Amino acid sequence: MPKVAIVILNYNGQGFLEKFLPAVIQNAEDCEIVVADNASTDNSVTFLKQTYPAIRLIQLPHNGGFTGGYNEALKQVQATYYVLLNSDIEVTPNWVNPVIELMDANPKIAACQPKMRDYYKPAYFEYAGAAGGYIDWLGYPFCRGRIFDTCEADTGQYDDTREIFWATGACMFVRADVFHQLGGFDTRFFAHMEEIDLCWRMKNAGHQIYYSPASTVYHVGGGTLHKSNPRKTFLNYRNGLAMLYKNLPANGLFTTIFARLVLDGISSIKFLMAGSFKDIWAILKAHFAFYAMIPKLERKSPKPLNDIYPKSIVLDYFLRKKKRFGEL
Repeated sequence: MPKVAIVILNYNGQGFLEKFLPAVIQNAEDCEIVVADNASTDNSVTFLKQTYPAIRLIQLPHNGGFTGGYNEALKQVQATYYVLLNSDIEVTPNWVNPVIELMDANPKIAACQPKMRDYYKPAYFEYAGAAGGYIDWLGYPFCRGRIFDTCEADTGQYDDTREIFWATGACMFVRADVFHQLGGFDTRFFAHMEEIDLCWRMKNAGHQIYYSPASTVYHVGGGTLHKSNPRKTFLNYRNGLAMLYKNLPANGLFTTIFARLVLDGISSIKFLMAGSFKDIWAILKAHFAFYAMIPKLERKSPKPLNDIYPKSIVLDYFLRKKKRFGEL
């Protein structure tokens, strides 16, 4: 059994595979490389079979999204550690070993992410993970190096190895046994917020999530679903509410959910001013979809966590004009 398996979930990403897979192969560092294809309709499978016949290919029967795709694929992959890697990421030399060494040294670490920079603006952190993820008390995610749409330049200000709240799913190192013990990703999420939910469940189970600046990758971002897409708006809003309901302790749960619903409604004004009426409709649908999900959402004795940001990142960013993590 290999110690590390790099698992790339692909959906219609032939162009990304052509561009970025060679660097993954060159810098695999004795890892097994697996491509799990999420029922692509482009020529991804043919390209892989013809160009990289030695790479293990898992062909999934249907597109189960990020959550279903990885859950099904990882049932077929045996390793001590999984590296869940987006197809639109450029890796760098020695990007695997520092993270694995960190996780080997601390068995409490269940998941870890490297430093994530922007492929198109290499001096800047990238939206999806930057230098590690956090959430505020209302469940709004942000990162060291990225708050909402403001990404900081990387000047070494976040070069410390440290515990974080969530690791990005775009490049997540995860302990395989913990992943399976917790049931993997919640397949009802389909995509978006699923890695935060998983990390939160890991923390509720007593594990830690870490960031390692000794490893750097470059992310294109928006490769499969652009961030302005109403479908993404729907998933983010619905899944954000579901994540809160699943993971918050009972004390104050409904107060938090209600406050989040109100702020979500206020956020529609931003889309209204931009003329993005489909996004407004997506938010409304997300709320009703969340209500429908409640009877099916499991709550496994959540506990209070002391590393949730106790203030509102929305108010800090938009009203108090705090654009950088160091200003919080």
